[in-house]
Amino acid sequence: MIITDQIADMLTRIRNGIIVRHETVEMPASKMKIAILKILKDEGFISDFEVIKGKPEKLIRVRLRYGEDNQSMITGLKRVSKPGLRVYAQRSNIPRVYGGVGVAILSTPKGVITGQQARRNGVGGEVLCYVW
Repeated sequence: MIITDQIADMLTRIRNGIIVRHETVEMPASKMKIAILKILKDEGFISDFEVIKGKPEKLIRVRLRYGEDNQSMITGLKRVSKPGLRVYAQRSNIPRVYGGVGVAILSTPKGVITGQQARRNGVGGEVLCYVW
């Protein structure tokens, strides 16, 4: 199955897993997805993830994180830059998500980093998604 926007597919799988309260979700692996999941893990949105080496392709198993009253740590996910319309931010215009409560994830020359790290490093880049 060919997927044109792999990041949107990953975010949709996570969103759907949260809605039905799954403990884990699986998706095809890529370097970009692994970089985004590392940020989500570091920021406390997901518990963990692992790369599973399969025969036809590698898979990523994401362990979703829930807090008190079985509420997900992820309230929302939004894909910003899409294959048909790329969205870039200069270092002076890096967006803040919900006043700093959420995280903007950017692809920069220094790698895939959060908006806060991009501001600190003084770099801009492609705004991949927002997570809150």
